[in-house]
Amino acid sequence: MRSAPVRAMPPMCSSLDASFGATSAGATCNGHRRPRVPELPEVETMARVLHRSAVRHATIDSVKVHRPNVLRDCTPHALATRARGATLKNFWRRAKYVIADLSTGDRLVVSPRFTGSLDIEREGWARGADDYTAIVFAFTDGTALRYRDVRRLGTVALMTPARFADWEAGLGPEPLDPAFTDAIFAANVRSSRRAIKTVLMDQRRVAGIGNIYANEALWLAKIRPSRRASTLTLAESARLFAEARAILSTAVAQGGTSFRDYRDPNGQRGGFLELAKVYSRQGEPCVRCGTMLRSTHAIENRITVWCTKCQK
Repeated sequence: MRSAPVRAMPPMCSSLDASFGATSAGATCNGHRRPRVPELPEVETMARVLHRSAVRHATIDSVKVHRPNVLRDCTPHALATRARGATLKNFWRRAKYVIADLSTGDRLVVSPRFTGSLDIEREGWARGADDYTAIVFAFTDGTALRYRDVRRLGTVALMTPARFADWEAGLGPEPLDPAFTDAIFAANVRSSRRAIKTVLMDQRRVAGIGNIYANEALWLAKIRPSRRASTLTLAESARLFAEARAILSTAVAQGGTSFRDYRDPNGQRGGFLELAKVYSRQGEPCVRCGTMLRSTHAIENRITVWCTKCQK
């Protein structure tokens, strides 16, 4: 699996189209509080499972698009024509997207959003489509890869190398990349006067972190989620970055966090929720000091859980 290049925060005018995937931590989904979205650990798990599976190196025999509205950067006919005969060479992750490199040079870019999944279908799979099947990639060996989406809010794009480079330029650095240094992180987050939790979830500044792991990292670093990012000292910034990296690595090892919908391509649930210190634990005592954990939706209209004593 390849790694993305590290760069400082891209220009605020991003090439990411809002209909394909927001670059920042928007507040609502159709005016309502958002459900839980797969973040770096969940999408990393999806990419790793696919990369280790027989789907990698499989040759696409046909593509059936059941829900054309999930497509970006291509039509159903263009996807079927350009993908047929191509081999899936590599699966990897960029931010909250699963990337599949094709032998033709094109790339599939999948944003699972709230309920999207990439399911591996073994030989002898049922070729019919249920209500949630959006796309089926059938392979010459009799297996298939099915993109399903209960809420139909995820997207699948087919990008040329030039289009992909333009799209990727709108994303921030990867937090688990060793080349992403404390200095770059500090420059990216301390330049904002917004709440530090909002800044952590801004995909132009740090790629892949969402609500779950922002809550956890801020608790571990003892930083109040609503605090202005510009007020962090260099030492606090470095501590936050270290804790964010640690919690993301732990979550990847656990296969991510599963709630109602998330499963990896083999149908397995993630196990991180049992290790969470604050997320979904509002009203419980802080495991560090015993103070009752509080919650609010005041930051980006997302659930924020924190300890009023530990986090300053």
